[in-house]
Amino acid sequence: MDKIIQITSGRGPLECQWVVAKVLKVFLEEIKQEKIEYEIIHRENGDENLTLKSVTLILKGKQTSEFLKSWLGSICWTGKSTFRKLHKRSNWFIGIFEIEDITKIDFNEKDIQFQTARSQGSGGQNVNKVNTAVRATYLPTGQSVFAQNSRSQLENKKLSIIRLKEKVMELHIQQLEKRMQETWNNHLQVQRGNPIRTFSGTDFKNNYKDKSFKKTRNTLKNELKNLKNDLN
Repeated sequence: MDKIIQITSGRGPLECQWVVAKVLKVFLEEIKQEKIEYEIIHRENGDENLTLKSVTLILKGKQTSEFLKSWLGSICWTGKSTFRKLHKRSNWFIGIFEIEDITKIDFNEKDIQFQTARSQGSGGQNVNKVNTAVRATYLPTGQSVFAQNSRSQLENKKLSIIRLKEKVMELHIQQLEKRMQETWNNHLQVQRGNPIRTFSGTDFKNNYKDKSFKKTRNTLKNELKNLKNDLN
């Protein structure tokens, strides 16, 4: 099942934007290790180079839900600001959240209803006497387009499909952007106190310990496999 994830600095200062960029790098490294497919669909650059205010990704894979258990929530970085050396604060928080309730739109030409009509306006005798214009309606959303650019009904049909697909996908993008804005507003103030992960130092050391014992189980499985091979 696809998951849409947002990594955000909320209302955090420049230091938090730097943490977002650093966390994204670690996040993607672990995704690749788990062989989870991803696509970055939106990013908002920070106020300085190599910083990000937010980034939104789509994750695809069977292990996605399990993988996200160790990431969703607040993330803390402990360290001194490189932007404000005299600043006393040492704990900086960002958030990783799932954007839910997004209806995925899969455009399918089989769901298009076509109607023909006479073209309107100038263009010669053939335009007004033959049904060359095409109205295409996408039944799942009710959106429609009208194409009469060509004197050929077939060409107008092809054009209407292209226009209709653009219109349908634009609706999906608008829906996604609205949910991203809602998520952004809901998490402008990133929750502090009990971070799901912590990092420290300018080298961004990951202090997270895998509580699922997944690595331990895999090690034991490999040892058992090797033992069986030895017995054989």
